[in-house]
Amino acid sequence: MQSYEQSLQQTRKFLLEHDDYLVVSHVQPDGDAVSSTLAVGWLLSCLGKKYTMLNEGPIPQRMEYLWHAGEIINLAERELQRQYSNVICVDCADFQRVGLTQRYFASDALIVNIDHHPTNNGYGFVTLIKPDAAATAEILFDLLKTFQVEWSLDIATALYTGLLTDTGGFRYSNTSPKVMAAVSELLAMGVNGPELAENLLEEMTLPQVKVLNRALNTLQLSPEGDIAWVHVTPQDMLDCGAANEDLEGIVNYPRNIRGVEVGLLFKVINEHAVKVSLRSAGKVDVAALAQVFGGGGHTRAAGARLEATLEQAIPLVLEEVRRHL
Repeated sequence: MQSYEQSLQQTRKFLLEHDDYLVVSHVQPDGDAVSSTLAVGWLLSCLGKKYTMLNEGPIPQRMEYLWHAGEIINLAERELQRQYSNVICVDCADFQRVGLTQRYFASDALIVNIDHHPTNNGYGFVTLIKPDAAATAEILFDLLKTFQVEWSLDIATALYTGLLTDTGGFRYSNTSPKVMAAVSELLAMGVNGPELAENLLEEMTLPQVKVLNRALNTLQLSPEGDIAWVHVTPQDMLDCGAANEDLEGIVNYPRNIRGVEVGLLFKVINEHAVKVSLRSAGKVDVAALAQVFGGGGHTRAAGARLEATLEQAIPLVLEEVRRHL
């Protein structure tokens, strides 16, 4: 198995030797997915390469300040007219996470897989995976260092955004000395850390507050008090005027209750499907737990989709959480 440094060099070689890329991230992109997509786009633009950035669904409005964020095509609003032979997937723990964007991958497409999820199964022609990285943005920080390109405030802000959001404002256990060293470099380039923290982590929209209120009204705890969960329905989303991005962080509320080891957010997609987000206080590897249901993620933060009703999904997941506890 090749080393991380060898993977960096292999990825560098591939990017230099090919052209005309399709860059995608996972469905319902978060800060790391968006910033990583744009970081790759920025690098390709510096190299004089042709590229298209695509995602299934919109990017969060609060990230529209990022470099060329408006160029990420929302597949729900616009379809492409062709397929691509060179594809770069960022922050996708498994191939299915790219969603419907895969319809634009040529049958013989060469895929570059850049990711930091421990559950990544190593799909692709070139793999650049570092499971102990705090974010895919951290890996791209290292990758960009291998190129002779002049860094700008735009790229520094994008990378900082990915690191800030995937470390929970540098509060999670993945906030390593390496992360802080990278952050120090990015701040020295002029990144406005306090402004980004306010915009990305503190400020809330009114629909976000409303849907949080709905979710907290459904709060339940296990008899032992070590599992807590909430749920949100499509009607809740409609009544509150909320978008998917407004659910960001809600799962932390049940998780933050004293004594709770696993917090859960059940989001009803339709009558036959539910998405569950899982957060762990440390005792339970929720990535392994999510894999039971075909999902994945990190040791302390993961997710999965269940083809079930809410009434079926809740006891199924609770039983599995109890087994892991």
